[in-house]
Amino acid sequence: GDPAGTGSAPAAAAGSGATPGQAEAPAPIHIPGSVQLAFAVTGQIGTAPMQGVFGKLLWQQDGQQYDAQLALNFLFKTLRSQHSHGAIGPGGIEPARFSDTRRNEVAAHFLREQGQVVFSNNAPSAPLLPGAQDRLSVILQLGALMAGDPGRYPPGAAFAIQTVGPRDADLWIFKVEEDEHLTLPAGEFNARKVTRNPRKPYDDKVELWIAPELGYLPVRIRQTQANGDFADFQLREAQGARP
Repeated sequence: GDPAGTGSAPAAAAGSGATPGQAEAPAPIHIPGSVQLAFAVTGQIGTAPMQGVFGKLLWQQDGQQYDAQLALNFLFKTLRSQHSHGAIGPGGIEPARFSDTRRNEVAAHFLREQGQVVFSNNAPSAPLLPGAQDRLSVILQLGALMAGDPGRYPPGAAFAIQTVGPRDADLWIFKVEEDEHLTLPAGEFNARKVTRNPRKPYDDKVELWIAPELGYLPVRIRQTQANGDFADFQLREAQGARP
């Protein structure tokens, strides 16, 4: 059957401009409008607690292209920033380039025609899988999937998304957990928790709390490294957000 009317399966298998999930109807998607989210950040690096650190997530899209940036700032200095830009297509967010900057920038390029991801540090290239995201865009794509059809992602559901970092591409398994009531600097939110648990020794643990009342944007993001270092972003202010 071909309910989506997206062409025959053999053509899709040949990859002739096939969109993600073409063998079945693509998952419904609702991309959030442009928004700027400010976060209070707590955490720990080594033995030192993070103090006076704040985060900012800038998301801009015009229906065709998008640009996303997540920055961790201390006073007037940017400690770390992640940047993703690309297109918006039938399957949602389609990254073209992702970069992660601490002292130096490392980047990944999504070469869709070749079906490859290549890395600026000359790490071996990786095959580009349908629906692939990067470590920043995946946060917004998860919200877009949930907003498109919340009933598809009940507590206990698990799904995999190829998630590209600055040096590698890995399959991230996301598990939907019970909704939680959060008291944040920006106020009270009911949010759906989604967790990516580490599979390999050096993997990060990523916990996201996605709030329907804020258009399925993240109101809390907690990233924990294998060595115990963590950063916990809690929403302080949302500008331009609408459900």
